[in-house]
Amino acid sequence: MTTENRKADITPEHTTENSSFAWAAGGVLAVLVLGAATRYLEQNVPEWFEGDFASAIEYPVYAILLGLLGNAVLTATGVRDRLAGGFRTEFFIKTGLVLLGASINLSVIVTAAGPAIIQGIVLITSVFLFTWWLGGKLGLEDKLRALLSAAVSICGVSAAIAAAGAVQAKKEQLAYAASLVIVFALPSIFILPWLAGLLGLSPEVAGAWIGGNIDTTAAVTAAGAIVGEEALAVATIVKVTQNALIGIVVVALTAWFAFRIERRPDAAAPALSELWRRFPKFVLGFIAASVVATWYLSTVPAAEGKATIAVANDLRVWFLILAFVSIGLEFRPASLRAAGWRPVAVFGAAAVVNLLLALALAALLFSGFTVE
Repeated sequence: MTTENRKADITPEHTTENSSFAWAAGGVLAVLVLGAATRYLEQNVPEWFEGDFASAIEYPVYAILLGLLGNAVLTATGVRDRLAGGFRTEFFIKTGLVLLGASINLSVIVTAAGPAIIQGIVLITSVFLFTWWLGGKLGLEDKLRALLSAAVSICGVSAAIAAAGAVQAKKEQLAYAASLVIVFALPSIFILPWLAGLLGLSPEVAGAWIGGNIDTTAAVTAAGAIVGEEALAVATIVKVTQNALIGIVVVALTAWFAFRIERRPDAAAPALSELWRRFPKFVLGFIAASVVATWYLSTVPAAEGKATIAVANDLRVWFLILAFVSIGLEFRPASLRAAGWRPVAVFGAAAVVNLLLALALAALLFSGFTVE
């Protein structure tokens, strides 16, 4: 082959593809660097600032803030859009949620959490429907309504992520929902234990109230520990039970948006194939991971099983950190400015309903309950 022929093979298309790949690789590198910084802060801030408040600040806070900072720097230098191909938010989120399934031990829920199952079903259904109704009354966009409803009624950030996949929400909406979860959860760490003591609640009832009301796992752990070991054990069972119900809610949201929200009035009813196309497949991975983890934990010594699940949990945190860093890097504030005060009002009102209903259910279902 002549020199001229070899040069002819190097077309502008090849050059563009190589350039695009290089920029995407640079974007991935930027996400990884900011993700490592997030993990560093998550692990070290509690040591720098002793106290339950610092310990309860979870990785989404650091990840989104660092992502926003990176967004500002990269935008100012004019390279953000070129690097955007490496901000793989959807991949990171779906992988993280599949790994979340590994932390759900179905046998524990079935054998040790009868009251928690009842509380979870009643609480999630009631609070979700109230939030959806109020969001409609205040004119919120349907996808944002779904995210807020899932977040406040189930388990905060994880539920918002799953709902975002089901309804194909905007990344800005997910970032907004996650921020509201954290803002409302942090004061609850101190307010709920104080109220539990003021009301004279038993440790079991207090734990069920905390687990059913606070939306983030770290905040539930911190608040339960303030009350005591018995409260912490019950709060953990209640929170894990609600986490396990994510899959059911996602299936329902997918069907609702396919058959009602996004169906044109003149269109035929969606076929099962259309429902399957829209269904977020990662939920099947979530369920499969739960089943495999449950089986695995029943076949190995407790210490070995705990160590293995800890590795899966650590991987999950890494992937979700990368997801929230990517959300910060991709963030566009224009759509959130249009939302105004209404999402905050909806979330706040729903949090109050959740607070009162969770207390009533905890008192009804967990009076006299003991953890074996």
